[in-house]
Amino acid sequence: MNKTLAFITAAALALPLSALAQTSGTADKAATKAKPAAKAASKDKVVHVKGKQHLKASAVKAVEETTPVADDAVLTDNDIEVAKRVFTGKIQCELGADVTVTADEAKPGFFTVSTKGAKYRMHPVESRTGAIRLEDSRAGAMWLQLGNKSMLMNQKQGVRMADECQAAAQVAFAEEMKKNPPKALFEGADAPKK
Repeated sequence: MNKTLAFITAAALALPLSALAQTSGTADKAATKAKPAAKAASKDKVVHVKGKQHLKASAVKAVEETTPVADDAVLTDNDIEVAKRVFTGKIQCELGADVTVTADEAKPGFFTVSTKGAKYRMHPVESRTGAIRLEDSRAGAMWLQLGNKSMLMNQKQGVRMADECQAAAQVAFAEEMKKNPPKALFEGADAPKK
């Protein structure tokens, strides 16, 4: 356990430096962003709790804010087609909540999904059911868009952050389902023989 914490601490402190080393044309910009993280991390240092090493939350936050999110996901043509069907804008959810989905103009197929102070960078992930699924694998968040509703889930925490979210097209689809309900799975099948 101590080795794991030491590794995480070392990695968290090294991330701004590795990001700085990997950037070529924007080294000065990265250096100015990395300095506040280094100052915060050195000021907070490592806290020892019951013999275990922990970084203070402010140090971790400083590192995360200055470390660029990796857009290393390679989207297929299929993913780009799925992305074209994602509803964007401010989407109302149950209990007065809302989720804002914004397409990234500079990087087609990527989206920013935000609600209640949480912000995720998502991209399409293949779904076997035909539902539109966006994921931020780093944060463990998922946006699931069905025909009649959408939901935002945090899989790491095991919670639904927003449910029963409906864009205008989903409201219309839900109304149509009420008027013309889909056939039941076994409707029209022959009755079982006795």
